[in-house]
Amino acid sequence: MNNTLGLISAFLGGAIVGAGAALIFAPEKGSDLRKRIVEILRSKGILCSDSDVDALVEKLTKDLEAEVCE
Repeated sequence: MNNTLGLISAFLGGAIVGAGAALIFAPEKGSDLRKRIVEILRSKGILCSDSDVDALVEKLTKDLEAEVCE
């Protein structure tokens, strides 16, 4: 059971990091990119709403700003 939970946690962590990297390096509009992220996550079986993605973007932005300011 712990191995399965660890695998799921690793997958979700990777998905979050990947979404963050995509937001940073993608040359497309934010709204289009967010829609694409939601579609990718849903295709992987991760259900999330637009507000979930917005919250993720906000958190990643704050984390990145904190890293840059250090």
